[in-house]
Amino acid sequence: MDPKILTPILIGALLVWAIARRLRRTFGRQPLQPARLWLRVGILTLLGALVVATSVTRDARMLGALAGGLACGLGLGYLGLRHTRFEVTPQGRFYTPHTYIGLAVTLLFVGRLVYRFLYLANGADFTGDAHGAAAYQRSPLTVGIFAVLIGYYVLFYAGVLFRTRDAALPAANPVSPE
Repeated sequence: MDPKILTPILIGALLVWAIARRLRRTFGRQPLQPARLWLRVGILTLLGALVVATSVTRDARMLGALAGGLACGLGLGYLGLRHTRFEVTPQGRFYTPHTYIGLAVTLLFVGRLVYRFLYLANGADFTGDAHGAAAYQRSPLTVGIFAVLIGYYVLFYAGVLFRTRDAALPAANPVSPE
């Protein structure tokens, strides 16, 4: 098989797998894993900082897109956190995120990436530059939607960690008072 065809197919399969895993975490009860949540917060914060550093310095319009997207993401994160159920059981600590808010944020971002990919694959570009990732960073709408994703998940994961930090596990054999 031609490597020029195989590489995009493998990258596409990897992206579909990653998106499916991400979407699976928006449904049902999730075990609390603080180390993973902190890692996600750190990675998303780093990615957000990199986008700010590369996008805003090139075009001042990006600052407005980032600020607006971040404000929307933080608002959705707060709303999602308010609708998340937390529980402590003998098996551990769990949270059940609001299904539709996380799903909407993720699908909004994925939909925008797919649109941009298909648009750029046809040779068109808003900026006249079809050089891969640079074209994604020059679209205020794409950067704004990425900021929604960053704001939502950073606030949501940090809120889950904050709300569950003092939740103690119940005793395995509670002693009944007599």
